[in-house]
Amino acid sequence: MSFGASHALDASVLVLNKFYMAVHVISVRRAFCLLFKDLAEVITLDDGRYASFDFQSWREVSEARARFKHPDDEFIRTVHFEIQVPRVVRLLAYDRLPRQKVKFNRRNIFARDGNRCQYCGKRFATSELSLDHVLPRSRGGLANWENIVCACLKCNVRKGGRTPWEANMRLIKEPIQPRTSPSLCLKLSHRRYQSWKTFLDNAYWSVELK
Repeated sequence: MSFGASHALDASVLVLNKFYMAVHVISVRRAFCLLFKDLAEVITLDDGRYASFDFQSWREVSEARARFKHPDDEFIRTVHFEIQVPRVVRLLAYDRLPRQKVKFNRRNIFARDGNRCQYCGKRFATSELSLDHVLPRSRGGLANWENIVCACLKCNVRKGGRTPWEANMRLIKEPIQPRTSPSLCLKLSHRRYQSWKTFLDNAYWSVELK
């Protein structure tokens, strides 16, 4: 299947395992490959009701929806038809459970701190931020969630190899390990990914059923 160039292909799709638990985020292109190979189905939630669609039925639904497009809807036009970008897909045979531990990496640290220097409080582009050890490595400071924060280059130089207290600098907030992926939380701030919330809300999975 060949798709025309479209910014819609830059969007993300939430992937559920066969038990409807969120396990991954993939590209739109990858999602359509899974649908076309009958390895996944599209999941929608309308008025509290789930609906599932294979590739063909999603194509038919897309044709109807194309007549009444919502501002947050995205469509991809092919040579022969127009199809809506799905927001959530479910793998039909994948039964592994989601990873509970959030990856400790640069992207998630920047996302956790909102690209804000944790000393001066100003927001910066990622290229203008560095990572600072609150307790310096020379003092035995570890590279973990509780000891690494975003810092602008100016504040990082000012702090040097000292603790914030020694440098007369105060942290905006105490660094902690996030319970859910910070980068996913950033995506949830966009309206087009609001449908993910049901599947990412811890309360949805932990509430006792009666």
